[in-house]
Amino acid sequence: MLKHSRHNSQEERYSSARHGFDVGDQMPNSTHARGETPLRTRGKGFAHAIENATRTNSFALVVFIILVVGLVGVGIHAALFPKEAGDKAGSSSTYNWDYLKKDNGRFYYSIEGKAESRTGVDVSEHQGYINWDAVAKDGISFAFVRVGNRGLTTGKLSQDEYFEYNAKAADQAGLKVGAYFFSQATTEEEAREEADFVIERLQGRNITYPVAYDHERLADTPGRADDLSPEQMTKNAAAFCARIQEAGYTPMIYGSMKDLLRYNLPDLAHYNIWLAQYNVNAPTFNQYFSIWQYSNTGSVSGIDGNVDMNIQFLAEER
Repeated sequence: MLKHSRHNSQEERYSSARHGFDVGDQMPNSTHARGETPLRTRGKGFAHAIENATRTNSFALVVFIILVVGLVGVGIHAALFPKEAGDKAGSSSTYNWDYLKKDNGRFYYSIEGKAESRTGVDVSEHQGYINWDAVAKDGISFAFVRVGNRGLTTGKLSQDEYFEYNAKAADQAGLKVGAYFFSQATTEEEAREEADFVIERLQGRNITYPVAYDHERLADTPGRADDLSPEQMTKNAAAFCARIQEAGYTPMIYGSMKDLLRYNLPDLAHYNIWLAQYNVNAPTFNQYFSIWQYSNTGSVSGIDGNVDMNIQFLAEER
């Protein structure tokens, strides 16, 4: 996510460019009102239904609830994030880049004249105050908001200054909202600590998009986790994602190709990928990914200065 200042905490201020790496050749109205169920709450409804059914000793009712909730849950899940259920994660990408078009600096994916993509942004305190109503009117469908970060050197956990406002205001403006955390975990224990930090702050919020693990090595600023082995990187990501999933959210792993190749990706194959790759006409990553962050110099109404631009793919080949 590619500006140093984008991962600034009040504890650590480091210079600017979403995290300083060059990814040009390498390689983030209530849903109830819209009839969508937050990913966080579906498990509660299921548990409550089972409890009631158990009290009445109704085996048939239990079976019925399992079938209905399962089918509805799958349907809602597919509608919100069609490829996040793991059916494609870890497999090779089959996108047909002939369907990828660009208009006024924004990519979209269209098959036989039907739009098969959504446009989104990812933001942090680096953007300052955002007018989310103006963002929504400018064709933006989803937003990933930074929850916080772990300090590059001290390892202190800090909440993003604008997280609470961005999460609430983006949802109220009608955008689908996801979240991300800039990690500097060096151990699985620290990764779980980061996940718990995120989960605590997402409580009661309408999070209908994934929660992303963002672990990057910055080009011009040394970090405490720069020299982790692929094995430790993988264990940390798995620990974070497992904790997020246990809490009822959908985990995702963000990175440039250079970042992603620091992991043993086959061991993380059941998690979706959010790819960052700039200055190309189409991604060159050959593994399946759900979202492509294609620019860190986008322009969107309601946001002062540059912002990261993303496209979510809703379909591949027909």
